[in-house]
Amino acid sequence: MAPRPVQAKGSRRKSARSSAIAAPATTRVRDGQGTSLPQIVAAEVPIAISYNGRSHVVMMGTPADLEDFAVGFSLAEGVVDDVDEIEDIACSDSGKGIRVSIAIPPAWAARIENQQRNLAGRTGCGLCGVTTIEQALRPLPTVPPGPPIAASAIEAALDDLPRHQSINRETGAVHAAAFADRDGALLVVREDVGRHNALDKLTGALARAGIDPSDGFAIVTSRCSMEMVQKAATVGFPLLVAISAPTSLAIELAEGCGLALVAFARGGGFNIYAHGERLSID
Repeated sequence: MAPRPVQAKGSRRKSARSSAIAAPATTRVRDGQGTSLPQIVAAEVPIAISYNGRSHVVMMGTPADLEDFAVGFSLAEGVVDDVDEIEDIACSDSGKGIRVSIAIPPAWAARIENQQRNLAGRTGCGLCGVTTIEQALRPLPTVPPGPPIAASAIEAALDDLPRHQSINRETGAVHAAAFADRDGALLVVREDVGRHNALDKLTGALARAGIDPSDGFAIVTSRCSMEMVQKAATVGFPLLVAISAPTSLAIELAEGCGLALVAFARGGGFNIYAHGERLSID
């Protein structure tokens, strides 16, 4: 699919908070001696998401790329099936947090009537507020087959990723989610204090740009839990690469839905946990 600029109808942004802020009175101690120094820390704020005026969830996150977050969260959670079904996004700063109001067709809003996700979520919590096992382990689409991705492409993307982590370079406190094409060139990178939020922002950015997730692979600078696999499979990534470890359920879900899962991707190597046939190893 050729990239195309996509905006949710009537998308508006009223929040202008910084994603990194100065910390007060920072003292560094080394060899028993204290030294005052300036310090930049990652901003973390409550982000309240509502659909058609009805509160859905409050997540803790970084106040950047919130339109991408709104689109990506809606797609990855199955609230809508396509970015074009989002009619409007309005972001407003209440002082204590940021409200993200999303308008969707009434029929789609009915999908979430029974999902009690209106509990406050901790930073990037992927399942906060879900009340049943059935909701937590929702059926996943089968990832369609595609040409294998070379190990060299994964290594190239990993080598280049730190250069694109501007907020983490300032703060050392945020995760990144990145999309690379099949040659390993990084096309989109998003950052957030929450690993789930970063992946949602990446998904939203791809959808708004008209980039097909199946044309490359996703990298996350975190562990890989089952929610990350759910989000990746739902939007159609063929491969998910994690810097840290996977969980047992993440591996099980990836095997079941056809998603290639790579983890411990660092130091010039990685481990393959699911669907290694989707990779080309020299």
